[in-house]
Amino acid sequence: MSIKVITKNKKAFFEYEIIERYIAGIVLTGSEIKSIRNGSVNFVDSYAYFKNNELYLKGMHIGQYKCCGYSGHDPNREKKLLLKKNELKRIKSIIEGKPYTIVPLSCFISETGYAKIEIAIVKGKKLYDKREQIKKRDMERRKNLEI
Repeated sequence: MSIKVITKNKKAFFEYEIIERYIAGIVLTGSEIKSIRNGSVNFVDSYAYFKNNELYLKGMHIGQYKCCGYSGHDPNREKKLLLKKNELKRIKSIIEGKPYTIVPLSCFISETGYAKIEIAIVKGKKLYDKREQIKKRDMERRKNLEI
């Protein structure tokens, strides 16, 4: 069994400069994991924050599983992220007092069958950095077309 990537947050790679990456587990209900396996996930505007020394993901939308019946789930509920204690301390120490935030980069199913999410500590890019990235991308395209 191999890793199956469900979705990626392409907007995060453009909007933010990535400082550090982590892989975290997610606390889910039965219908949520089935929806994730079907690919019904959207976390474009989501972010993670600390609450009682635990990391929670807010804004991640997991669509309703159509065969779940009456025991469905709330698509926009906050999900707890599972990380080791020393990773949580490191993330908290990096973020405190600095202009950093935590955003999800991708969601995937691991080799063991669990849903995992790749999160990153990021810093917002300036407008001129975004323009520079667009310029570089266009130059690469032109270069590849000429060859």
